[in-house]
Amino acid sequence: MTVCSQVKQTAATLEGAQGILRLYLTQTQDEGSKAVIEKSINTAGEIIGDLQARIRDLEAQENQYKGF
Repeated sequence: MTVCSQVKQTAATLEGAQGILRLYLTQTQDEGSKAVIEKSINTAGEIIGDLQARIRDLEAQENQYKGF
């Protein structure tokens, strides 16, 4: 498995976790828990953005990584 594919897999996994957090957010009633979950969603979003930027860099450096 290439580095690029590992980074893509990590980004996809984190997107899935972010989706689960969004589900938890809709199901919780506790305001303290909601705040923690919202912060986690935002943090995950920032990390996903960083990973996507890294993927673009890897694909620019190595054309064979595009589309995988």
